Amino acid sequence: MTPRPKEFYHRFLDEAGDTTFWGKGKIPIVGNTQGVSLSFILGMVKFKQPMNHIRNKVIELQNEIVNDEYYKGVPSIEKKKRKSGYFFHATDDLPEVREKFFRYIKTLDLSFEAVVGRKIYNIFINKHNSNEAEFYADLLSHLLKNKFEIGGKLILNIAERGKSTKNHNLEIAINTAQKRFNSIKPDKEISTQIVFNVQNPTKEPLLCISDYICWAVQRVFERGETRYYNFIEEKISLVIDLYDSYKYDNNQNYYNHRNKLTAENKLSPP
Repeated sequence: MTPRPKEFYHRFLDEAGDTTFWGKGKIPIVGNTQGVSLSFILGMVKFKQPMNHIRNKVIELQNEIVNDEYYKGVPSIEKKKRKSGYFFHATDDLPEVREKFFRYIKTLDLSFEAVVGRKIYNIFINKHNSNEAEFYADLLSHLLKNKFEIGGKLILNIAERGKSTKNHNLEIAINTAQKRFNSIKPDKEISTQIVFNVQNPTKEPLLCISDYICWAVQRVFERGETRYYNFIEEKISLVIDLYDSYKYDNNQNYYNHRNKLTAENKLSPP
């Protein structure tokens, strides 16, 4: 049997939005405070071509931005250069930079899947105990629940996010995912060992790609803006709108190439 390539056993996870529900004095701020998102999105990329080649190309593109006279003096770029070195980050990047990187992503052989968690107070309080880390773990478990039949060791390269990506919380996500797998496929055995490689996004260029695709999906849910999603839609195999209970029948809250996201997926404030 021909050994599977290294990238078969790696995934790269990043997010878009935030997990904030409360302001000072535990005042609800979702939907009425600028800069606080209506949802939190956790996405995962699987590459189908050599990772080192992609990593080197991302670094090359980042260096092009840094050395391009056109971008000299841009505050968001200069700040990163001083702090940790420039890296692609969709929220901060200029439109011209986004176009450049999205066009590169479109050339890659990859697949992406994401879970969207609407920020619903009743769910956050009753299901997640008003705990942002539990909210994160719940979303992550849904990304992992169908990965237990891959076999071997699956390495999840995941962007660091405070308490949410501490070992204890990641183990909770795995355990929850296993329970869901056993519930869905009680006769199947778990053949995959899932391990986490928590990384600072500034140190792993491949996380930038997951960040950008998450951002494209977020624009649909936050603004009803589909241009970025449509541009790279062929790379997006699955998006689960996890808490959209109105579409649970027949898994209508599962979006793929046949059931695509549209401007109608734009969320309304709670």
